[in-house]
Amino acid sequence: MTRQPEQTPSIVPFDEDNTPLARAVAEQLRARAAVRFNDPLPRPADTRVMVVANQKGGVGKTTTTVNLAAALAQQGLRVLVVDLDPQGNASTALSIEHRRGVLSSYDVLVDSTPLVDAVQPHPEIAGLFVVPATIDLAGAEIELVNVMSRESRLRKALAGHPLVHGESEDRFDYVLIDCPPSLGLLTLNALVGGEEMLIPIQAEYYALEGLGQLLETVEMVRTHLNPGLSVSTILITMYDARTRLAAGVADEVREHFASQVLKTSIPRSVRVSEAPSYGQSVMTYDPGSPGALSYLEAARELANKGADQ
Repeated sequence: MTRQPEQTPSIVPFDEDNTPLARAVAEQLRARAAVRFNDPLPRPADTRVMVVANQKGGVGKTTTTVNLAAALAQQGLRVLVVDLDPQGNASTALSIEHRRGVLSSYDVLVDSTPLVDAVQPHPEIAGLFVVPATIDLAGAEIELVNVMSRESRLRKALAGHPLVHGESEDRFDYVLIDCPPSLGLLTLNALVGGEEMLIPIQAEYYALEGLGQLLETVEMVRTHLNPGLSVSTILITMYDARTRLAAGVADEVREHFASQVLKTSIPRSVRVSEAPSYGQSVMTYDPGSPGALSYLEAARELANKGADQ
């Protein structure tokens, strides 16, 4: 009986440049190479009023608001953050006093306090200003129910601020409105008062869950209350380049929304999560971390995209 020669098993070449870890490192290196700290960003032709919203909690909405605001200001722009979340997390992360009794977004919405009176400067970052949220804001939904034009209180307040859409050299370049994770009257005020929407989407399996309802609400607001509102920007957050799942979700989001999605993704980062507990954004807590560098590049992309429009 003739003995057959043994089959040599086929060997798949190992591509060390395409492993999950290699992709993660490459992502960080691209972020580091792209950011130029001392290169100021172009100013938009007019104030861009952007609503940062997503009804799904835990997607990095407030984190995105405070870090983009800090990154824009660090690169030479003037930014106002309006905190509409009763938890006041954006105010905490930006070291802004928001105890009960401090003039806040509650006073602006419920008592018609001029917005300019509630603005506080950031203690460290020049060009960054905040309208804080206090615990009183938790009752604003009920108090606004019987108020005339309850859904347009913020729009009126923004229109009355001399540095929003003003011709002064000191005008705000960006107004970022941080919303609660619900579609109540507070979020409605933001959608009516804003001109653009920035939606953070987590790079997880349920990333698109609830997004359809949010977009339906946006369409209703556009039809009946604010025809100029547009979903201009989508940012992928909590991106883990080591997993196929994150890459798949990111590809699906880009396929659905195309040019609205920023090329920069925000990686999962312990530093980003730690920063608020120290009353800081990651931009001041650890400016050399991958999370901070990614937010800097996302801010640069956002600003350049706006300048091209």
